[in-house]
This record gives sequence, structure tokens and C-alpha cells, in this order.
Amino acid sequence: MKKEHKGKVRVIPLGGLEKIGMNITAFEYEDSIIVVDCGLAFPEDGMLGIDLVIPDVTYLKNNIDKVKGFVITHGHEDHIGALPYILRDVNIPIYATKLTMGIIEKKLQEHNLLRGTRRKVVRHGQSINLGQFRIEFIKTNHSIQDAAALAIYSPAGIIVHTGDFKVDYTPVFGDAIDLQRFAEIGKKGVLALMSDSTNAERPGFTQSEKTVGITFDHLFAEHKDSRIIVATFASNVDRVQQIINSAIKYERKVVVEGRSMVNIIDTAGELGYLDIPDKTLIGIDQLKNYPPEKTVLITTGSQGESMAALSRMAADMHKKVTIMPGDTVIFSSNPIPGNEKSVSKVINELYEKGANVIMQDAHVSGHACQEELKLIYSLVHPKYAIPVHGEYRHLVANSNVAKMLGIPNDNIFILQSGDVLELCDDSAVVVDHVPTGEILVDGLGVGDVGNIVLRDRQHLAEDGILIVVLTLEGKTNNLMAGPDIVSRGFVYVRESESLMEEARQLLSSTIEDCLKNQKNADWSKIKMVIRDTMNDFIWKRTKRRPMILPIIMDV
Repeated sequence: MKKEHKGKVRVIPLGGLEKIGMNITAFEYEDSIIVVDCGLAFPEDGMLGIDLVIPDVTYLKNNIDKVKGFVITHGHEDHIGALPYILRDVNIPIYATKLTMGIIEKKLQEHNLLRGTRRKVVRHGQSINLGQFRIEFIKTNHSIQDAAALAIYSPAGIIVHTGDFKVDYTPVFGDAIDLQRFAEIGKKGVLALMSDSTNAERPGFTQSEKTVGITFDHLFAEHKDSRIIVATFASNVDRVQQIINSAIKYERKVVVEGRSMVNIIDTAGELGYLDIPDKTLIGIDQLKNYPPEKTVLITTGSQGESMAALSRMAADMHKKVTIMPGDTVIFSSNPIPGNEKSVSKVINELYEKGANVIMQDAHVSGHACQEELKLIYSLVHPKYAIPVHGEYRHLVANSNVAKMLGIPNDNIFILQSGDVLELCDDSAVVVDHVPTGEILVDGLGVGDVGNIVLRDRQHLAEDGILIVVLTLEGKTNNLMAGPDIVSRGFVYVRESESLMEEARQLLSSTIEDCLKNQKNADWSKIKMVIRDTMNDFIWKRTKRRPMILPIIMDV
């Protein structure tokens, strides 16, 4: 009997495969598309003045009638941060677990999008039907509660997406990861597994979040006579719970500082994910009413972000908290790759103020190491492996784990954002590439800063600008005034008067010649002559290439 052809499911990552951040993947079967996650990335060093980077979702806009909903794995910025920007163009329902939805709603409220967005809270173990897909939410552990893996059922087969996860048998809150469900789905036959690669280079297991609680207990016992300041990720609610537990044990009052931290703790408290006894938390203004050794500050800024609370304290810019000699500052996180410089700057500033800084053992990762990845591969037993979430080296490390467990090389796909992978039982092929990219958010402008503007900013940052101003008589093109040269970020004019005067004289004679030879010279030609003359002169004299901006006024 001939096997019935079931069609093919397409996996289309629209972001998140070349770096940590900006995770968004579309799954398409015939007339249905679902979108898993919708995250942002933080700007790289060369992106001057940029606040956030969000994915280009042209593909979703072009196929909007097929797109059924956003399915969100957990509430971290790199998985939900772009929603307020993208919902304006792609207004589809959002499906997420309780805490994840609580955090998303806070974001939507800030952007005035709450009323116009359909939302549905899904419990672990529950399934939702979206077009040709059925999506089941599976309980996992991560450094934020309520994380979920997704089993995506399509007529072509089952795809399991782990989301960000680790295997924690002793979580601080709630249940351990539902390994039994992974095994049951594995028995049904899984077409593909898309698994978190962030820690795929690390052998062994990731330690349980509970181990950090024990470390905090030791640190609180050791530093009984000083104020304690703990910097951690705002979203790590379990970590905050453990700091609060130690504070209660050692009879300290707790202050929460940093806007994102306050927002998430409010949300988690309201929804019952945090257990904080009455009178434990105090406002920052009440700090002065308690001796320093009876207080704990939980703050943002563990990544050295310049505007975060801890960075402002270290730089003496915080209005309400001053670092005092003898303060104990605990960094309860590891620097994300790329943030090492800013973190060490903050640490140095803290030491200068006489603080005692503790870095080691106060953090465990939220991502699976190699042994946990092996466990998930063994339970799910997928035909194809698609490593996700990480830089290229992490994806390669994950693919090596898959090979170790007997998945053939031809069945492992390290994709790039925009690749269209078509899957069915008999074949898996990258058949197409859709437009993807980075949309830059600067202030209120979304996408109005592109590569050309960034290039100009880089140019201005490296070499400065020279503005050449002159006045021409409209009818005769006679030079009425100027040329005057205004310099910004190029040289300090007072100490380079001779250079500027020489440039002015050279320009005067060049412009006179230009006007003499062509009485009706068009202004674009004059501007080009000014640019070329100045570029040559400045390069010969200083070996620099500032931006030259000619301005011609008409009288």
C-alpha cells in the first residue's frame, strides 16, 4: 500500500541564529504560519546611539493572511522584547504561560497596545490549535519561571522546540522539567528537535538554582557587619526569592532598585511566583532609617549597562544610594559575551569606593550543558536536529552532541536567519531564503536609522566634521561673503588657526576660479569642488578625513 503524502512543513528562522538575542522563528504548513518568540537584541559597539535591534519581519507582513499567532516560550527580552514594535504591523494573538504573559502585558501597557492585542494564557500540558498546527506547552526549567518547550504538531510530523532550558531536578519554585512528556512525544516519532545551544560547549550538567541559595546563605553569614548589594538579572525571579530568603534569615530589610527589576518583581508578586512576607521590602527612601548591616539592596546592572542602577551607584550618579567603604557587592551573574569591558569598569569603580566585590559562585546558568542536551536528544529521538539559540560556535557544538548520539551528519542543519528548511519524513532541504535583517530602534524612531546613517555616525565619531559656509548672489553667482569654516570634532580651532586660515584662503581662490570660469556654475558642482579641495588639503596636512559639509546661501 502506497504511503499517503502528508505535505511538508517549513521552518524559517527570521533571527537569533548568528548571535545571542533576537529570537524569532516562523513555522509554515500550507495556509498556516505560527511564530515562535519575538525577541530583541542589544546594539553592538559600532551601532552608535542605537537603543535596540529588532528583527525584520517583511516575510510575515507579506503573508499576513496566513499568520495565526505568536507562541512565546518564556519572558526574557531576547524572546519577547520586539513584540511592542512588531505588533504594530503584525497584529495577531499572543499565547504564553501566566508569568510570561504578565511581563508581556506590562510591556504592552507602556506602549499603549494592551487593548488592541488579543492574548491567551496557556498552562503547561495544555494545547492550542492554530490553523493546521497544534502546539503543546511542556514544562521546562530556566532562569525565569514558567518557561515552556513546545511540541508543534503538523500533518508533516512533530517538531519539538526546547526554548531556553536546563534540567533542574530541585527548582526553587514549582516543578522540575517534564522529562516524562518529552519521552512520550519521542515514542510517537519526532520529525525534528530544535534545541538550545547556549551552553553546548560545556561538558557535564548545569547546577541547580538551589545551589545559589546555599552560597547566599554563606555570604550573608560571612558579611554580617556590612550592607549587602546584590546585582542580578531583573528577570531571575528565583534568584530574587533566594536573596529574600537569606535576608529574612539574617533579619535584613530588602530594597529593590532598578525599573525593570521593580516591574518584574511586582508582576511576579501579584501572580504568586514570589513569597515575600509583609514588612520585608522597604522603599529606597527608608534606607536611612536602618543601620547599613541590616539592609540588602537587590539591583539591576550586573552587565555593566551604563544607565542601570548599579552602574549609576558606582559612578556616583545615583540620587539615593552612595557606595560606602565596607559595602559588600555581590555579582550574581556572568558577563554576557561582549559585556566584559563594561562589567570590569563598574567593578573597578566599586573597588575605588572601598567596596568589597564578590564574583564567584553566586550564579548558575539557565541553559543546558552537554549531558542535559544528550538526555533530551535521547528521550525525543528526533530524525533531524536543528540547533538554535547561540552564536555559530555554539550551534556547531550542539550539532557535535547530536552526532555523538548517532544522528547522521546529513540530518543535522545549522541554519542561518532567513533560510527556509522544508521537512517531511523522507527529506529535509533548504529550498529558499527570505529577507531578514536588523531594524534599528533609536529613541522613538523605528527603522529610520539604517546602514548609511550608521556609517555617517561612525565617520563623525572617528574624524569629526568641517562645515564650509558661503553666500552667493542669486542672479550673478558673485561671492558675497565667506567662505567661513566651522569645525566640530576635527581639531581644536584656537590651536590650529594657521591650518584653518590656510584652508580658507585655498577655498577662496578655488571658488573664485570656479565662478570665473563658469558664470552660471550650478551649486552642486561648486559643492563638489569644495569637498574635493578640502579633502585633499586636509588629508595632506593631517592624514585625517573629516566629513565636509558645504552650505551655500542665496541672497
